[in-house]
This record gives sequence, structure tokens and C-alpha cells, in this order.
Amino acid sequence: MKKNITFIFAITILALIGFAFTNDKQENSSVNTATNEGIQFFEGTWEEVLQKAKTEHKIIFLDAYAAWCGPCKIMTKKYFTKANVGTFYNEHFINFKMDMEKNPEGPRLSRKYKLTAYPTLYFVDGDENILHQSIGMLDDKALVKLGEDVLE
Repeated sequence: MKKNITFIFAITILALIGFAFTNDKQENSSVNTATNEGIQFFEGTWEEVLQKAKTEHKIIFLDAYAAWCGPCKIMTKKYFTKANVGTFYNEHFINFKMDMEKNPEGPRLSRKYKLTAYPTLYFVDGDENILHQSIGMLDDKALVKLGEDVLE
């Protein structure tokens, strides 16, 4: 009986670990792969994003998140994948996601930008100056409105 309980416990732990890794991998995808809609996030380093912003004279949209953050996951899966959000943000900003606890630049930027909660959305220039920030979860309409306000 004791062996059965130990076996069931071990299987449960392995299943939870497997789920955690699967969920973590899917979290970074903000494009609806069926339709290729949604925000296209730049795949590179923070330094490369800053350089790109300077070269293209664009503002950086920085999604500052943590892997464990529930509202961050909802925004990534439900709102960043919307066509209206993707169209607007892809046209006007250089989009970048950063896990502030795992990315090497995360702790430094968390201190510099005085990060207090997740998700926090920053709009930053190529010199790392904050132009605007928003704390908390936003739906697709609020995301577009936020972007419009930043550009005014």
C-alpha cells in the first residue's frame, strides 16, 4: 500500500513538472499561429532592441512580465494575439517581452524603472528613458487606446 502511494505521488509530481515546462514555452507566443495575427515581439537582446529603436526612430513597447503572473499569461494569450492590437503595435512600436526575473537585464531594469507589479507595460526610447507606463492587465481595446495615447 505504501509503495502504491509513493508511486502515485511520484507520477503526480512528474506530471506537474511536465505541465510547468509546457506552459512556460507557450507563454512567450503572442501571435495567433493559425492566422499570423497579433503582436510580433522582437527576438534579440535588450541592447539590440535599443539600437533598433534608435535606428528606426521608434518607441519600444516593453511587456515586463514574470512567468508566474496570471494576468500576464492572459494578456499574452488573449489580447496580444488580437489582430487590432497586432496591427497597431507592429506598425508603431518595436515590441519586446522581458521576463523581469529570468532575463539578465531584468533585475537592472526593474530597479531603474521602479517596477512594482506585473504586468507593467513600458514605452521606452532608445536611451532607456520611460515615455509612459501602465500597470495592470488591459484588454485589446485598452491596449490600442494606450498605444494611441503614447503617440500623441
